[in-house]
Amino acid sequence: MKTDSEPDAKAAGPRALVLASTSPYRRALLERLGYPFLTANPGLEEVPEEGESAARMVTRLAEAKARALASRYPGALIIGSDQMAVLDGVAFGKPGTPERAERQLREASGRRVDFLTGLCVLDAASGTAATVCVPYSVHLRTLSEPEISNYVRREQPHDCAGSLKSEGLGIALFERMEGGDPTALIGLPLIQLTQLLRRFGIDVLVP
Repeated sequence: MKTDSEPDAKAAGPRALVLASTSPYRRALLERLGYPFLTANPGLEEVPEEGESAARMVTRLAEAKARALASRYPGALIIGSDQMAVLDGVAFGKPGTPERAERQLREASGRRVDFLTGLCVLDAASGTAATVCVPYSVHLRTLSEPEISNYVRREQPHDCAGSLKSEGLGIALFERMEGGDPTALIGLPLIQLTQLLRRFGIDVLVP
């Protein structure tokens, strides 16, 4: 994998792949596919529009992130992704602090949290984009105060939506999980991504 400090995608060829994110979680997921890619920060402010649904917001922002890099990487396929956790219709963002993480987990204890992940693949050369919203749900156990405080102290999930870091110790918080693609929970739905990439001429199984 290359970073955005290395030569731009145009030099890498017309089907170069760019991940419009600096998230280490999304980068690690994309690395699973074994296809070379670059990463770049789209520099986009993630602000909801008035009256916008969670599903609409994540798909809009996923596409906006990809399009924000189109002029910089004119020959690339650009991947944008955005995620929101929702509890009873209310958005659960990234906590940012241990105190907010603990508060989020108290609210979610014994309940279902829905994760909506917007995914976009943009052909920067043509401007054609394909987008999809991928849902995934987790049901939390009823959590004790020691479990919550120890989890937050050990995992420090301050940059995870809903404070639920499923790829780490967060898995111990769950009673069950529901959805078609577990990688959606981490922020980049690889099943849907590989399907979209094939539509644009990239099959990760065929170098």
